[in-house]
Amino acid sequence: MAETMTISSADAVDNKQKDELTLQTIRNSIPAHCFDRSLLISCAYVVRDLSYAAALFYLSLYIDLLPSLPLRIAAWIAYGFVQGCVGTGIWILAHECGHGAFSPYQTVNNIFGWALHSLLLVPYFSWKITHARHHRYTGHMEKDTAFVPWTEKDHASKPNYLPGWLEMFEDTPIYSFLSLLAHQLAGWQMYLIFNVTAGTKSKPVVAKTEGWRSSSHFDPTANLWTEGQRILILISDIGLLLVAGAVWYLAQHVGWTKTFLIYFVPYLWVHHWLVAITYLHHTHTEIPHYTPETWTFTKGALATVDRDFGFIGRHFFHHIIDHHVVHHLFSRIPFYHAEEATDAMIPVLGKEYHRETKGFMRSLLETWKACQFVGETEKGSGVLHWVEGKKAQ
Repeated sequence: MAETMTISSADAVDNKQKDELTLQTIRNSIPAHCFDRSLLISCAYVVRDLSYAAALFYLSLYIDLLPSLPLRIAAWIAYGFVQGCVGTGIWILAHECGHGAFSPYQTVNNIFGWALHSLLLVPYFSWKITHARHHRYTGHMEKDTAFVPWTEKDHASKPNYLPGWLEMFEDTPIYSFLSLLAHQLAGWQMYLIFNVTAGTKSKPVVAKTEGWRSSSHFDPTANLWTEGQRILILISDIGLLLVAGAVWYLAQHVGWTKTFLIYFVPYLWVHHWLVAITYLHHTHTEIPHYTPETWTFTKGALATVDRDFGFIGRHFFHHIIDHHVVHHLFSRIPFYHAEEATDAMIPVLGKEYHRETKGFMRSLLETWKACQFVGETEKGSGVLHWVEGKKAQ
């Protein structure tokens, strides 16, 4: 990897280097129409994805009529996977709303985002607020809210809750696989309930006299919100209650077992993809993190990796895997312009642009094993890289 350039943004201007790559320089390389947001186009994708979901739901009601058990099992597995891909696409459209990329109209964005995320039991405004902090402070070791890594020092001193007999298996492939499986199945819920993997200074300042507060995205009184944001958290919760009521109603008609297969299996697939996608966008052996002294907006945004995911990534996941670097630089560029915008800015970024061509699932397994903690390769540099091939001392 080439030596990281000193990069500045509109939020953090660094004039120490005359030839630095600026956010405006990158923006100028992208055709102006890539920043245009069309409510009509976005709504068309909503209609398409909801039509997919409705058709799959309708077909699922007839799976039990298949003549043999193996066919029914295969059909339920296929349904869960495909509906999970469709649900992930719906999640990403709501994500566009949260960034203002869905349309030029913020009220419309919030209405669509609230409705679509609620369908997936995601608290829209809660996520929108903390996700905005993630974008504002990507790669910042204290203020980022997503997958802030352990430092070598903290990793060495973290509590080990494993019983002694189990510690000997900690470096085995089966332990890595099981820990990754737990990460994929419960990572999203742990983030929503406990705000895990967020930086130590990623929350708004709360007066010490207010006492202990939760860090739950479902709690309007949590320490994640300013006073003016608490009503939005309540609105998010109302959306979840409405959808939970609809799921309960479904269960009264088809039974809880079938409801689990129809709704909750795709739900787990959606959350698997969300955790994997976010993790791999910001975790790579060549991607640095920055101390507060060296971080800038643009350096953090460029510490992001584009990856290939074939037809599913382009069609169902709306390019979020394939073209994520540009999304971190300019989050209001809609996904249907992301490929063109990426191709236009690559010559300007040069070696500062990162794309991983390995298979997505292979990368997930290898990254989970290799990326445990970060440290400075050059003392005092403020640039932290992943430390491979050894345990923290």
